[in-house]
Amino acid sequence: MRYSIRGARRGPALLATSVALATAAACSGGSATGPSAAPSPGSATTAAPTSAPPSPTPTPTPTYPLSSAPLTVPAVRAHEAARGPGWKPAPTGGVVIAANSGGLADEGKLIAGELGVPYRGAVAAGPGDVELALGGTGAPESYTLAVRDGRVRISGPDEAGVFYGTRTLKQSVKATGAMPEGTVNDRPAKPQRGLNVDTARKHFTAGWIEDRIREMGDLKLNQLGLHFSDDQGFRIESDSHPEVVSAQHLTKAEVRRILALAAERHVTVVPEIDSPGHLGAVIAAHPDLQLRSATGRAPRGAVDIADPDAAKIVDDLLREYAQLFPGAYWHLGADEYVALMAKDPEATYPELARAAKEKYGPSGRVQDLATGWLNDRAAVVRPTGKTLKAWNDGFFTGGVVDAAKDLEVEYWTGKEIGARQPVSYLSQGRKMVNLNDEYLYYVLGEPNDFAYPTGRRIYEQWTPLVVRGTSPVPAKYDAQILGARFAVWCDLANSQTPAQVAAGIRLPLAALSQKLWNPTKPTASWDRFRALAEKVR
Repeated sequence: MRYSIRGARRGPALLATSVALATAAACSGGSATGPSAAPSPGSATTAAPTSAPPSPTPTPTPTYPLSSAPLTVPAVRAHEAARGPGWKPAPTGGVVIAANSGGLADEGKLIAGELGVPYRGAVAAGPGDVELALGGTGAPESYTLAVRDGRVRISGPDEAGVFYGTRTLKQSVKATGAMPEGTVNDRPAKPQRGLNVDTARKHFTAGWIEDRIREMGDLKLNQLGLHFSDDQGFRIESDSHPEVVSAQHLTKAEVRRILALAAERHVTVVPEIDSPGHLGAVIAAHPDLQLRSATGRAPRGAVDIADPDAAKIVDDLLREYAQLFPGAYWHLGADEYVALMAKDPEATYPELARAAKEKYGPSGRVQDLATGWLNDRAAVVRPTGKTLKAWNDGFFTGGVVDAAKDLEVEYWTGKEIGARQPVSYLSQGRKMVNLNDEYLYYVLGEPNDFAYPTGRRIYEQWTPLVVRGTSPVPAKYDAQILGARFAVWCDLANSQTPAQVAAGIRLPLAALSQKLWNPTKPTASWDRFRALAEKVR
């Protein structure tokens, strides 16, 4: 407890105050400061000699309540409380880098600028400083943040973990003005946490994408999917096939700028060229690649997968962009190939059926031809060492050809013809990323019964185990579900402006970040979480 002195006291009052203060300090574990001789038994009734000055009023050592966990989004997973004043930015403090941690210079400069304190580089930490350090044996992306003796030390086994520690510090200071005393030990529950943006149907500027990357970094999200090729547009400059590129597009220089910022914020960009469906922009420049049914119908966006020229163009593009994007992942698409959405693909597309039998024998079907296409495209990208992904409705059962075992399933829907439950993939040992269209699909214009998802619904009802619909898969598959992404699809592109999209996904992204960092039931109510999410961002 604290004691305050409201004015000078003399005689008996002075003695009573001195005794009370000394007693309080002793009981609280503190000690009174300054000289304080014990009074003689008669001093309480005898006036002090006029020749001697009165004894100074003793000041007790401050005591503090146990600290509370910092207020952040996502919430930290563990905080060891302590007694102390915590840490606040001050002109006398700065950000320094520990020995053998030079790779943290970018993280140090960023947090120094955000806190308004100087960045001093690789020097010894002093009073009021924030020290960043690499080291330890924790899980990837984990960190420890310790506040004691008026200093902050953030350490982790990798740069991403230390970066996330600086996000915790930044948000706590923004929420309360300080970082509380004690130690945070924190790590994510899932390794893949992110946002998917359809830049093909709607052009988003490099600046808009960069703003999302900054937002993602602060939320400890680490993956940005870019679906940049579809029927409505092809949105990145191409050297191998410039004829397929839309008028509104990102230049390669802009892409490199986006990638540089993403690397700084520890966000991996996952590019996607969707095939063999959703290739309308390519077909517009090469109409001879168009798939046609037995009646001559030309389904939008579907190339003829029996035509080797279709494979050549797609492979040219895959090789070109695999070099542009250095990240660890590549998305092959494979969803909604119209030929396989027919009730009888062999009867509707007899040329594909004939090609399947020629390639795979009398049991070959159109689905085998499509699976072979997927495997062939995977073979083009695989030498780069990237982890390969494909949408769940591009995987088929019962054929003579199986999808390559190293493909991660990006599960989004259970509405396709012959829909398969998530367990169908998981029981085969496949790894999966959750893009559940019930909770995580933000479809512009809300067509086909889609409704804009809310942060509250994600926060209160969804977990990474809820892959399809509203029911979770068995917990035994948890380790195979690598994470999730919130997806923006621009089916009715003019329904919202880019600014409206950014505003609409703000709270859903915050809720997603919480549930991927710690999927257990949150302790804070939605109203408290929402207020905090608005305050710290």
